[in-house]
Amino acid sequence: MVERPEMRPAQGAGRTPDGTAFALCGPERAPVVVLIHGLGLNRACWQWLEPELATGFRVLSYDILGHGGSAPPPPAPELGTLSDQLARLLDRLGLDRAAIVGFSLGGMIARRFAQDHPERVTALGILHSPHRRTDEARAAIAARVDQSRAEGPRATVEAALVRWFTDDFRAANPAMMDLVRGWVLANDPGIYPSIYRILAEGVDEIVAPEPPLTAPALVMTGDEDHGNGPAMTRAIAAEIPGAQALILPGLRHMALAERPEAVNRPLIAFLRRHLEHQT
Repeated sequence: MVERPEMRPAQGAGRTPDGTAFALCGPERAPVVVLIHGLGLNRACWQWLEPELATGFRVLSYDILGHGGSAPPPPAPELGTLSDQLARLLDRLGLDRAAIVGFSLGGMIARRFAQDHPERVTALGILHSPHRRTDEARAAIAARVDQSRAEGPRATVEAALVRWFTDDFRAANPAMMDLVRGWVLANDPGIYPSIYRILAEGVDEIVAPEPPLTAPALVMTGDEDHGNGPAMTRAIAAEIPGAQALILPGLRHMALAERPEAVNRPLIAFLRRHLEHQT
């Protein structure tokens, strides 16, 4: 398999006065789509989606607090802290409404934002994101939080790569592994565990929301994404009236990097179906 070089940054990159690093690209009058990355990553993880998406939409990607070029979070951040960051960013850019696409922790932020600001959400794309965990799964992720607190991101990154990419892809694409590993290792060891804790403990506040979310939704995962698998995806979709659940065969957590077309095609088709009538 041919390794993909890292693409050049999107045009319109900047940083808000309160410290959110972002990039805005695509036609100025097109419907807005926001991309929210996962734990330990940064907005560069959208490089395999963003150029294609930006041919028809105004695309906003940003670094969540404590990641990439964004400011550290306040002490003891919660999922609502990350939802508030997105609200402030949209306000700063003068964007009233947007489709929100979130990967993993980003999918949790997207759902929390849709609970907090339902009138601002035109559609939801929830990719490889958790629902309520079993006791065993809770214990496993809590152990990884403790490990990251004691030893930093380096302690968990190699096991994460195994969970995120299929075995054959990892073996054939060492440069991709180096790229993603580098993203994770760039995180501040003093901040990373506080965000990891949100991934571990923040799910309960977005399970069975009341009132239910009302935006059109596409919920997607890989059938080998054992931490955020098909049962979770179907459970999330079941709580959003009319939502579509899509299971990608033969893929793990980072399908968006391993096989971009498997994610891009259904996601872009979904967004076109629900957003292209907007101006």
